[in-house]
Amino acid sequence: MKQSQLFVPTLKEAPKDAEVKSHKLMARAGLIKQTAAGIYTYLPLGHRVIRNIETIIREEHDRRGCSELLMPALQPRDLWEESGRWGQYGPELMRLKDRKERDFCLGPTHEEVITAVVRDYIQSYKKLPLALYQIQTKFRDEMRPRFGLMRGREFIMKDLYTFSESRGDLDQWYQTMKEAYTTIFKRCGLETKIVSSDTGQIGGDTADEFMVMSEVGEDTITYCDQCDYAANQEFSGLSAGNACPMCEGTIQVAKGIEVGNIFKLGTKYSESMNAYFTDRDGNRQPVIMGCYGLGISRTLMAAVEQHSTDEGLVWPKALTPFLVHLVPVKMTADNEDAILSLYNTLSKTCTVLLDDRDERAGVKFKDADLIGLPYRVVIGKDFVTGQVELTDRTTGETKLVHVDTLPTHLIP
Repeated sequence: MKQSQLFVPTLKEAPKDAEVKSHKLMARAGLIKQTAAGIYTYLPLGHRVIRNIETIIREEHDRRGCSELLMPALQPRDLWEESGRWGQYGPELMRLKDRKERDFCLGPTHEEVITAVVRDYIQSYKKLPLALYQIQTKFRDEMRPRFGLMRGREFIMKDLYTFSESRGDLDQWYQTMKEAYTTIFKRCGLETKIVSSDTGQIGGDTADEFMVMSEVGEDTITYCDQCDYAANQEFSGLSAGNACPMCEGTIQVAKGIEVGNIFKLGTKYSESMNAYFTDRDGNRQPVIMGCYGLGISRTLMAAVEQHSTDEGLVWPKALTPFLVHLVPVKMTADNEDAILSLYNTLSKTCTVLLDDRDERAGVKFKDADLIGLPYRVVIGKDFVTGQVELTDRTTGETKLVHVDTLPTHLIP
């Protein structure tokens, strides 16, 4: 795409309310713009990254037999009364009335809605197992929205719900989704740690969180220096230096950003909302449920925290809005056709952003540093001999290459 046609409002200075690196850089690089406290517009570059994260999620869920649907954000009070959560959820639940004074809420999660969707369908064990997911905007009336996309009042989330006939089947789904989440985050360029946690307002029997280690994280993680034990400190009650409860190791403490959370719901919602099926012996049983949430906007925020410098972003290739930033020092009547020809050639095999703006070279380079695409191709004085300057942003290596061989150096 030509940069003159793309809306990328870069800023020289970060907004005054931006406290953490990711918030500052996403605002300066033109990825997001605050609309109100905890509510953001995803600008074109940010939206392209969101779509890339969503693509990875869909690929990993679909190959595991999960079906995508889309549920309403606006949910009636009646469903929440069935589950008992209307009076339990607290002030974070955004409540409103329609013109007939009927109560609704903007969904922070969708256990009630999905249970109502499937309870008339699941009459027999023959219809099980079933896994349904959606990607949708959620709402939570946070008392103190902060750190940009980390704690917002409106956020993008993937939520999956599984329906099984036995606890053993739920255990299998739970393990399958642990593996899926680990794969998703690795593909996004993020290393995560799975930690045990409290079930909180979602409820159920068991919960685990996926944490990206970061000094700006709001959660404190306790983990063993010798085995795989890890738990949220609020859940474990452990401190640095304590003995590991699983082995002879020592507990370490670190901050983490929660990017995913999975729950074994059991029959919490199926019993209260009358989602029953007939088992193999002809008996009526409540469906065994699980739910699995993944914060898409949080994943974007965590990726920026881990893949950036103070000067700009350094996108993982799987998430980058474009693979190549083509930056002519100056476009003139003499070189414009050749530059456009190179742009068109590269665009056949990868995504390219061409900085065709009528700006000084210094402005272009500073914006390119800020936006942080994996490859920067500078078209300068050597272009008359068919050579361009290629920089790999990940390694920092810069070299002159001929335009004929340039595509071979660009690894998606």
